Amino acid sequence: MPQLCVASFLVLFFFLFSSCSLYPALALSNGRPWRQNFSSNASNSSAALEFGGSKKYEGSSEFVHLRYHMGPVLTANITVHPIWYGSWLPSQKKIIRGFIRSISAGEAKRPSVHGWWSTVRLYTDQTGANITTIVRLGEEKNDRFYSHGKSLTRLSIQSVIKNAISARTKPLPTNPRGGLYLLLTSKDVYVEQFCGQVCGFHYFTFPSIVGYTLPYAWVGNSATQCPGICAYPFAVPTYIPGLKPVKSPNGDVGVDGMISVIAHELAELATNPLVNAWYAGQDPSFPTEIADLCEGIYGTGGGGSYTGQMLTGRDGATYNMNGIGRRFLVQWVWNPVVSYCSGPNALDQ
Repeated sequence: MPQLCVASFLVLFFFLFSSCSLYPALALSNGRPWRQNFSSNASNSSAALEFGGSKKYEGSSEFVHLRYHMGPVLTANITVHPIWYGSWLPSQKKIIRGFIRSISAGEAKRPSVHGWWSTVRLYTDQTGANITTIVRLGEEKNDRFYSHGKSLTRLSIQSVIKNAISARTKPLPTNPRGGLYLLLTSKDVYVEQFCGQVCGFHYFTFPSIVGYTLPYAWVGNSATQCPGICAYPFAVPTYIPGLKPVKSPNGDVGVDGMISVIAHELAELATNPLVNAWYAGQDPSFPTEIADLCEGIYGTGGGGSYTGQMLTGRDGATYNMNGIGRRFLVQWVWNPVVSYCSGPNALDQ
């Protein structure tokens, strides 16, 4: 969805990341899993062979169909431009950069982030062109002095992006075709509806504010505000007694929790950048997108109140895919060929 709702994200133990009340023209759809009839050219024999004939139907449902609404998808090479808002440690930036660089890293050990992106790549535009395999880390911008304060609204987020692309020194390049602008707020920044309803969202900038129509996403570090909601399962809600968190793979609960939200938003930006391409439902103001359908699912058997089978490293850390020298826990996305949620760590791959 343009916005990752808290209710759907924690589909495990409470119904807050899904069917929440969303901000009218900026809302993503809820994150309940639905099956769909796939009519795009991406449904070819090689793709079907790649994903096998065994259908586990993680998160599937017969009630709503994901459809293509003829809008553009990102077939051109993608360049992600992070905007670091607030106070960030170098180690935290390295984790997030490492994830973005891992998306196109075909050499990474399986199951890999690159394998996860291969599911996103199955989506096509009107011509049958698939989403690009190339996702690069682009130029970055630091906003360490909180140019718009420590409390941001959805519209002030766009003003932060405007500052980044119009700065006097080293402005970010403007690339409406393949540029994605990723605003990341530090743990001491409050964002409208953060924790109460959303962990992240995506949309596009308004020319009246920014001067361009640019696909962007915001994701916040929930380490001090709501780790039990937006960094689950590396932290757990205080109101669920006896539930133990799992160990994060990179030693930073807030940032490791952000990784899956960043992945969620990048997948949906690629397949629905202007909110008129791939989504379920009749109202583009409230779309349910390819990551919404699989929120809370990280492995085989996931769905309902179960995350699915994940991996445990020798150090006790929990993850489900490998990147370049790092491990990550990333939710699955909807596979349009086999019509269920899939990921590179599936047991039937």
